[in-house]
Amino acid sequence: MVKARTNAETVETTVRILRSLFPPLLLELYKMLVTPIGNGKLAAIMVARVTALTCQWLMGRCTTNSVDFPDGSSWASGVFVERCKYLEESKCAGICINTCKLPTQAFFKDYMGVPLLMEPNFSDYSCQFKFGLLPSEASEDEILRQPCLEICPNANRRRELKGNYDETPCPKV
Repeated sequence: MVKARTNAETVETTVRILRSLFPPLLLELYKMLVTPIGNGKLAAIMVARVTALTCQWLMGRCTTNSVDFPDGSSWASGVFVERCKYLEESKCAGICINTCKLPTQAFFKDYMGVPLLMEPNFSDYSCQFKFGLLPSEASEDEILRQPCLEICPNANRRRELKGNYDETPCPKV
């Protein structure tokens, strides 16, 4: 986030990094051959399992769980991160949103054909991944209006200057 001029550039850079972790043909084949099966159900379940198994080094302990869909169905396409190390170490809602939530949602939708809704919980540092669900529109996503976390070093400096906790959205979002 330090090198990018805008949040959009940060998101684009992170998506580019995520893409670089996969052989290009693999992403295209997955999107063409696996994603269409069962209207995306198989792809969402597979991605959830692989995410829970391979991303614990970055996020912390993860378990798969069920996701409820608007049509009343439920798939085992969720990943619950008990306490995200990435969020806890960054101490910043803006870093979570711009280098994890938004680019990860974009990557899975655009390059694997799997919609993803990520719901970070800024009070207990957990995060719920819901593969198969589209993310909210930016104008409707409450997470994008998150104030700075109480542990944020920038919020602490502002609090010392103002003498209170600032409820305005995180300036890095």
